[in-house]
Amino acid sequence: MVARSWRAAATSFGCRLLNAIARHRSTIAAVLGLALLVAAFAYRWMPANGARGGPVEPPRPAFTALPTAPDAASPAPGTEMTEPERLVPAIRPGKPPAPSRVLDAAQRAEIAQFLTRAVAAEQAGRLIAPADDNAADWYGAALEIDPGDVDARAGRERVLAQAIARIDESLDAGDARAAAPGIAALEAFADAAGERARLVQRRERLPQVEALLKEGARRMVQGQRFAPEGASALDSYRAALALDPRNRVARQGLDRVQEGLLAAALEAAGNDRFEEADALMARAAELGADTPAQRDADLRMAAFRERRAMSLVDAARAALSTRDIDAAAELVERAKALAPAIPGLGELEARVADARTYGSFVPGETFADTFVARAGRGPDLVVIPLGRFRMGSPARERGRRDNEGPQREVAIIRPFAIARTEVTVADFRAFVEATGHVTTAERLGESTIYDERTGRMVGRRGADWRRDYAGEPARDVEPVVHVSWDDARAYAEWLSAATGKSYRLPSEAEHEYVQRAGTTTRFRWGDGDPREVLGNFTGLGDRSPTGRSWTRGFPDYADGYWGPAPVSSFPPNAFGVHDMDGNVAEWVEDCWHDSYLRAPADGRAWVNPGCARHVVRGGSWGSAPEQFRPAYRASASRELRSGRTGFRVVRDLG
Repeated sequence: MVARSWRAAATSFGCRLLNAIARHRSTIAAVLGLALLVAAFAYRWMPANGARGGPVEPPRPAFTALPTAPDAASPAPGTEMTEPERLVPAIRPGKPPAPSRVLDAAQRAEIAQFLTRAVAAEQAGRLIAPADDNAADWYGAALEIDPGDVDARAGRERVLAQAIARIDESLDAGDARAAAPGIAALEAFADAAGERARLVQRRERLPQVEALLKEGARRMVQGQRFAPEGASALDSYRAALALDPRNRVARQGLDRVQEGLLAAALEAAGNDRFEEADALMARAAELGADTPAQRDADLRMAAFRERRAMSLVDAARAALSTRDIDAAAELVERAKALAPAIPGLGELEARVADARTYGSFVPGETFADTFVARAGRGPDLVVIPLGRFRMGSPARERGRRDNEGPQREVAIIRPFAIARTEVTVADFRAFVEATGHVTTAERLGESTIYDERTGRMVGRRGADWRRDYAGEPARDVEPVVHVSWDDARAYAEWLSAATGKSYRLPSEAEHEYVQRAGTTTRFRWGDGDPREVLGNFTGLGDRSPTGRSWTRGFPDYADGYWGPAPVSSFPPNAFGVHDMDGNVAEWVEDCWHDSYLRAPADGRAWVNPGCARHVVRGGSWGSAPEQFRPAYRASASRELRSGRTGFRVVRDLG
């Protein structure tokens, strides 16, 4: 009952209160507005940081002090010198602090007056002194009124940085007296205490630095720029910089030492002492790798190296031409160490490597060996590049015979040179006259010649190496014919003895490899008939002395010869060798085998001791068209003598 009465009374009071507020709304609003205005004025005169006891001076802008100079035990900073460092403000650019209070017109006018005085003092050079009229204090006065004033804050930071820089410049020049007032003035700025301590340390070390600079200058005059170690001008200037890293005189001294090192390096390079020059250049680089003097010396040194390397390349070429491979290789390595990118060095290096592989020669080179014990020389030889090829013919090649397979890959790994032409009558005569050799045709009394009357090859008494394909006296420039395998082998053995080198007949693989000269087609010129005169082949346009023509031959082809042509009458193949696929067929070293099963795959001859039949390679002036294919091979008795068969030799290299 009591509780119910209390709730009723409370409800009645609330209703009466709400009605009163509704009746006096305007009066209440006026009272609240007046209270807010009083609070604003009170806030204006309160301390900015909320402390009691009156206004508080805003702190000066903080500065990040630079590292102090290293002590005497610090390492020499010769390789770390940079432009003089500048004072770095701790307050970074960005959104400025908001004003700590509402400014009235009088305060804004006062700030403008302080900024005007600050700018005038700054322009007059009164950065931090005198105490009653300097730019830093005037900017600080503006900040006391409005800590968020951007112009005042930036100005104060700027003039403090400039003042510290001026003091550093005086100390850089070794003028402690000129630096003293500035250092003293900095004491009034608490936020620059770290910088002042650094500057004081620099000033205190100046006497020791000055002594080291004098010692360095004396050593320079005495010629002790960078030696002896521990007692040189370089040591003095480095010690000075260890005490005062910004000292310009010490830096200039190191620059002079560097110039001396660079001059000595260039002199050494000019006298071909590049190892000494490199050491001096390295020491100079330690003192300032990106100085103008260093850059200029680098360019001049590169020019020295290139000129010297080019002279070494020329000397290497000369050594190579005289077969002095070891000297050529050494010269190439020296040139490569000096200037690896000079033109022609890579090609010369490859030639030297080839010369080692090919016994002082390079692929494609032509040479001839002189006789050891008598006047004369062997045939011209062409150095053949090593390589791999597919020997034989594919199963579907037109004109193929079963003995041309199975086709397989052969690696020519033994360096050799092959005679540029077939052995001539003149070559063979020199052999016979030197040895008295009696050929198989002479011993057996006959050989096979071409009979113009019948158009066939027939036996003829008295035909030997002195006769041509038709039994007439042979010319010296023609390939020798009417020689057996034994005669060809005897000639190669005589050349070996006469020159002191290793001569032999080519292997069957070597002959096909040279005949193909990198080609893989049916003929070396392609798969069809020749479109230009490339060799002495049977052509339907050829005519014998009495007007005979071939019943089988290349259509629309005529080379102008019926019978062998003088050697070198037609263009060489890609390896520089003449008549490999025409003119006369040629003996090779190998014994005859009906296929390539179990044949060597490294280019060596396949020989069975005492074999009676050997291989003949290449076509002749009277062969059918399919016999000019590189894969064509024929079997012949080792005693075969014919006006269609001759030979050439190879010489082992290395």
